[in-house]
Amino acid sequence: MDPTDTWTQTLGTGPLLAIAAAAIGVLLFLIMKLRVHALLALILVSLLTAFAAGIPSNQVVDTLVGGFGSTVGGVALLVGLGAILGRLIEVSGGAQALSDALIRRFGEDRAPLALSIASLFFGFPIFFDAGLVVMLPIVYTVARRVGGGILRYGLPVAGAFSVMHIFVPPHPGPVAASELMGADIGLVILLGILVAVPTWYVTSYLFGLWVGKRIVLPVPDILTGGEQAEKDENPPSPLTVIALLVLPLLLIFGNTGLNTAATAGWVDGDAGWVHLLQAIGATPVALLITVLVAIYVLGTRRGRGGDVIEKLTDSALGPICSIILITGAGGMFGAVLREGGIGDALSGSLSDLGLPVIVVGYLVATALRIAQGSATVALITAAGLVQSVVLAGDYNAVEIAAIVLALAAGSVTASHVNDSGFWLVGRLLGMDVKTTLKTWTVLQTTIGLMGFTMAATIFAIA
Repeated sequence: MDPTDTWTQTLGTGPLLAIAAAAIGVLLFLIMKLRVHALLALILVSLLTAFAAGIPSNQVVDTLVGGFGSTVGGVALLVGLGAILGRLIEVSGGAQALSDALIRRFGEDRAPLALSIASLFFGFPIFFDAGLVVMLPIVYTVARRVGGGILRYGLPVAGAFSVMHIFVPPHPGPVAASELMGADIGLVILLGILVAVPTWYVTSYLFGLWVGKRIVLPVPDILTGGEQAEKDENPPSPLTVIALLVLPLLLIFGNTGLNTAATAGWVDGDAGWVHLLQAIGATPVALLITVLVAIYVLGTRRGRGGDVIEKLTDSALGPICSIILITGAGGMFGAVLREGGIGDALSGSLSDLGLPVIVVGYLVATALRIAQGSATVALITAAGLVQSVVLAGDYNAVEIAAIVLALAAGSVTASHVNDSGFWLVGRLLGMDVKTTLKTWTVLQTTIGLMGFTMAATIFAIA
């Protein structure tokens, strides 16, 4: 049972919003001014916020642990398996071989564009965090080879996965919102791509190049298990590396495709073969299969013994433990804000403004995103709040799809310290909190603003 099912929030909107603002302010002060480690600061502020919001004392720990556990459960396996895959690709010389091929094909100046376009394709079936972890070893290698710091490569790639995750089905947020409002999934996909690609180009690619020239950070060693390995004299071919990167994407796409087909009634969702393929295509299982294939292709077949593979695996896992713990603590903080009723209070205060439904939906989704951190939760919750208005209104299919995209735009706006993705991107790209706020938060906010502008334009001319 949810621990908050047994109590009722009695505080009004004003006090709850003040608690949220104070919590975020204290968290930033602890991390940026007092230099308290992010993990400790997040746990402390989450605890204090839970008490301040009135969550019963006997339920505070359950709320904290539940938020932490659900986030780590979704991130730890992905980051851990992705780190092992990245270490195998890097040590075998595969990352270097693929980066050399990309540079030969596109040139050094267009390396960020090549990586980002690949990420847009990969981002169609794969979730944001999983796709980012799989691509980053290649990004690191290209950044080392070409130079110019990690941000000019990492931000466009991260932005590519982000826009696909939030705007385009079969990702869970837009799918759920489409179902709630009776939107045509196929139309949402087409319009979602129409919104996502230009939005990525302006807010992530051009912005990433611009900010990368002004903030030059060294390439992290996080997903490669330490300092870069010496170049293998006989590296695998670029096609072998591409096949290993595409394998989990195909498996995951099979999972999401079957989910969509089952929902639409195209296949029997209760059939045993459907359940089996869905399990194989679940993201952790898909990455595990890929790691096992990589161990054979890049390790055993190339003469590396079991003891060498074990040491490589162990060296890959150590550096990412801090990322996993901090990301989980970010999820803990978001869960406290959510369970304390802060998100509901903020969205409720916006729902009676008398504005067009597409504007109200965007504002509510933005408020929920800022209040509790999760883009998917913000999108689905906002869709539920405006569902009755949309279903009762005389909207055509394009207008309803545009409303879904407007909500999606709001749900990605203003990623900050209560968003687990904020910590994941910041740590994987080697940024401190201040730099992450100046780069990733700005990037996500501009994605939301431009995405909403395009969705509202589609709504107006439909």
